[in-house]
Amino acid sequence: MYMTSAALREAFLEFFRTKGHQLVASSSLVPHDDPTLLFTNAGMNQFKDAFLGKEQRSYTRAASSQRCVRAGGKHNDLENVGYTARHHTFFEMLGNFSFGDYFKRDAICFAWEFLTDTLKLPKERLLVTIYETDDEAFELWANEIGVPADRIVRIGDKSADKKFESDNFWQMGDTGPCGPCTEIFYDHGEHIWGGPPGSPEEDGDRFIEIWNVVFMQFNRQSDGTMEPLPNPSVDTGMGLERIAAILQGVHSNYEIDIFQTLIKHAAQIIGTTDLEDKSLRVIADHIRSCSFLIADGVMPSNEGRGYVLRRIIRRAVRHGHKLGATGVFFHRLVPVLANEMGAAFDELNSQLPIIEKVLKVEEEQFARTLDRGLQILDDELAALQGDVVPGELVFKLYDTYGFPADLTADIARERSLTIDQAGFDVEMAAQRKRAQSASNFDKDYNADLNISHCTEFVGYDNLTMNSKVIEILTKAGESVKKLKAGEEGIVILDNTPFYGESGGQKGDIGSLRMNDGAFAVTDTQKSSKAIVHNGYVEFGEIYVGEELTADVDERHRKTTALNHSATHLLHAALRQVLGEHVQQKGSLVGPERLRFDFSHFESLSMGTLRQIEHLVNQQIRRNNPVTTQLMNLDEAKSAGAMALFGEKYDDDVRVVGMGEFSTELCGGTHVERTGDIGFFKITTEAGIAAGVRRIEAVTGQAAIDMMHAIGKQMEEMSTLVKGDNHSIADRVRQTVDRMRSLEKEVEQLKAELAKHKGASLTDETIDINGVKVLVSQLDGADPKSLRGMVDDLKNRLGSGVVVLGVPGDGKVSLIVGVTKDLTGKVKAGELVNMVAQQVGGKGGGRPDMAQAGGSDAAALPAALASVSPWLTERL
Repeated sequence: MYMTSAALREAFLEFFRTKGHQLVASSSLVPHDDPTLLFTNAGMNQFKDAFLGKEQRSYTRAASSQRCVRAGGKHNDLENVGYTARHHTFFEMLGNFSFGDYFKRDAICFAWEFLTDTLKLPKERLLVTIYETDDEAFELWANEIGVPADRIVRIGDKSADKKFESDNFWQMGDTGPCGPCTEIFYDHGEHIWGGPPGSPEEDGDRFIEIWNVVFMQFNRQSDGTMEPLPNPSVDTGMGLERIAAILQGVHSNYEIDIFQTLIKHAAQIIGTTDLEDKSLRVIADHIRSCSFLIADGVMPSNEGRGYVLRRIIRRAVRHGHKLGATGVFFHRLVPVLANEMGAAFDELNSQLPIIEKVLKVEEEQFARTLDRGLQILDDELAALQGDVVPGELVFKLYDTYGFPADLTADIARERSLTIDQAGFDVEMAAQRKRAQSASNFDKDYNADLNISHCTEFVGYDNLTMNSKVIEILTKAGESVKKLKAGEEGIVILDNTPFYGESGGQKGDIGSLRMNDGAFAVTDTQKSSKAIVHNGYVEFGEIYVGEELTADVDERHRKTTALNHSATHLLHAALRQVLGEHVQQKGSLVGPERLRFDFSHFESLSMGTLRQIEHLVNQQIRRNNPVTTQLMNLDEAKSAGAMALFGEKYDDDVRVVGMGEFSTELCGGTHVERTGDIGFFKITTEAGIAAGVRRIEAVTGQAAIDMMHAIGKQMEEMSTLVKGDNHSIADRVRQTVDRMRSLEKEVEQLKAELAKHKGASLTDETIDINGVKVLVSQLDGADPKSLRGMVDDLKNRLGSGVVVLGVPGDGKVSLIVGVTKDLTGKVKAGELVNMVAQQVGGKGGGRPDMAQAGGSDAAALPAALASVSPWLTERL
């Protein structure tokens, strides 16, 4: 039966809803809580903690249509995309899951019922595989489902000494949950080459896997022991694109409805009529992964996820270029994609403008270097001897023209060539070493603490309270009974008004006051469920079990609260001015200032910054009350509360609201009313990484002090330029214009001086085999004047070679000029490079003019002396 991709997705979810499954929305392509993954690549990723028993959910059965990307890291299908029938960078995984609820019997019955009853697939076309020793699964398939024994294939371990290493035995890692799996294959028929799984012809296209059901029933120990899990679970996955191809009667995934729509529109936009061209497949696939990655907050960059996104975009643009695309085209496919998939994934609709803009900016940037890079690659490949592109060339294209290595490999493959990947990796490693800068980080002692106690935080409304010491540790983490005067350490209380650093807010400072002593709290941190007070004993001593008064520094807390509340207003203002793609990427809130990192793809103009400042200060003047409520996480999100990027929240969360302007999930401390912030002033805005910007700002008295400092500077500048506050801009402009005019006059005078100096150099000309050669070291000359001097000397000589070197500040500037009648014998670029290598540098240029630099001025005389012998061999 024919079924569209959208109808298939809906049918799958509805089927499992009727079987008691909770329908769970697709998680982000960025797996925030799993540092082992570059991208979400399977439906089970968001349920990992549920399978491990670390997270308890309100349901034990779930179903989802999870968007996945495999284009980087361990799971990388990028190079195959467009050249095979079923490889994609982006795909949807339909899955149903059981967390200690049903197991093998129900999982197998559900899969068979959906495929044969709901989708009406012919039973005789289905074949299943099981793990070799999984007799329980065999009995279920053979006796309950009725699959003939000859269509149940047992798949064993890949070798006798590698137990449980089988295509039909799944494991989360070297240790942890694992178990056998059963796979369902569809037989396309004898007219397609290939054999069943486990046969020598299994890599053919006749039998295609459409569903994998994993039975997680063991916990693998480090010694290899398989311990049965107390609550066996089920994890399944079925690729939507593969099953859609079967239902739509086509063999390639690229022939299904979604891809055909994208391919036809791409062809129309580019202006090509060959709908079978593989480049159109690449473009259709890549617009999906790029759009969804951007919608999930990934921005093009030169590292990590952003680099993978940039590679995919550039690969798509290059294939469009192959098809004859003129101008930018890729971003024009985003509305087409949103029309196809927006009903299931609303983020495509809500983020459509920003996706289009990011893709357009990235395409425009790449277009500026694409033609030049392709020309260089074409020239190099034309002269290539052998069938391997050198790693040095691959790196040069990457480093100079932004060509990812896989893009060069893509082009090479089209010409039956391969690239020297090992050589490229060596060049990349050398570049990283050159670029690496030393970074010193303070050790976080609290990260290594083993604290079992739990501290109750009661400091939202109280800055002073009575508490009891329940544990004391030295700074090194050793548990002790007491600390004496002058000793540093860590104090744990049963309850505390001190806020432990988290969510970007710095921890409180203050003091713990005992009857006969005091402990100065210099910082407060969180360690598991405990709040740890770092500091030292000012006088007396502190001991376990002691009753004391915990006293938070009021000024530190309140000025920090001003800045924290301002970050909420700033976040909301950024999203209102720049767009909803803005997501918090980090923050630091202390008593002196605030720092806020956010995703955005371009710098902010002064006008935009003023607009953001205006919005924040407008909310401050409105003096709205700052409200806090404890709510269920799902209720909070339904109420519009914004969850921060990458944060993990408990079931009950604290919702902080500031009028209708800002509502966020936050556990930090805040002002009572927005008016308490007083005044907000941005101090700096800059990029800290590709796709990530940083704003620093001050509030309250610090903002007022800053404005006073700016006013004082204005007064000083007015005095210097003999103006006032009203005319200072004009007077500074006049001064700058005058300075530029004088600089131009100085340059002209230097050029004239160099010309006269060059005229006197002609007396130093020597003859080498009938050619006039001038080699000279010019002490004290201006390197900027060398090019004009060489042009003048070449004109005076009529025919000849000029080599000049200028030492200065330990460095060397070199220039070589060759008259055009001699460039067939002597290339300026080769000559300058020969000299430069002797002074610790390298260079090049045109055959008639080339420049270079060096770092060893002491070696210049000997280097210039080598010119005559070098020329003698060539003239």
